[in-house]
Amino acid sequence: MSASPAAAAPGFADQPIGSIAAALPGATALFRRHKLDFCCGGATRLADAAAARGVGLADLERELAALQPQAPVAPEETDALIDHILDRYHAVHRAELPELIRLARRVEAVHRDDPAAPAGLAELLETIEAELVEHQAKEEQVLFPLMRAGGHPMIVHPIARMRDEHEAHGANLAEILVLTNDITLPPEACNSWRALYAGLAKFAEDLTEHVHLENNVLFPRFADV
Repeated sequence: MSASPAAAAPGFADQPIGSIAAALPGATALFRRHKLDFCCGGATRLADAAAARGVGLADLERELAALQPQAPVAPEETDALIDHILDRYHAVHRAELPELIRLARRVEAVHRDDPAAPAGLAELLETIEAELVEHQAKEEQVLFPLMRAGGHPMIVHPIARMRDEHEAHGANLAEILVLTNDITLPPEACNSWRALYAGLAKFAEDLTEHVHLENNVLFPRFADV
């Protein structure tokens, strides 16, 4: 007999909803969409929380499973590599940063008197989001179309500009580490704080890999065009 969808899921049902929210980036937004309380009700098993709200457990577990990070496999062919960057990094940054900003605002507000609270993090993340939106638009509207067309004698100039902006992204990541003590949670951290730092760690890893693929894999293909 084939396994049911719930049986095929990775065992979220018996985990406390707060623990899932704290460990799995993106889970807080999912829980908010389904109106599941991961803060005050964080000790409740996912199965019980879903039942109380009338949310289908199998569907919920599948949505959570889809959030689990997969090892990115960058294709070799240039068009496919650009598509990979767009889908795996550009789209993911756009989707995840608003939730990180929301969590940062909450943590800063609730824990404003805690010296370990990351004061100024929400503002920094808003700056990062604005800079990434502008940066990615330049790549999507100018640089990547030139690359898909085979290059251009002047392509070295937008590539140089993107490399400079990548340096700025790196400086922003360094500032995140300063504000969060290297993304280290204090013992008193609540579920929202834990979810924030889990998401920040993922974002930092994603952005680092994103910049690496562009600087060290994609851009050098056009250095001599």
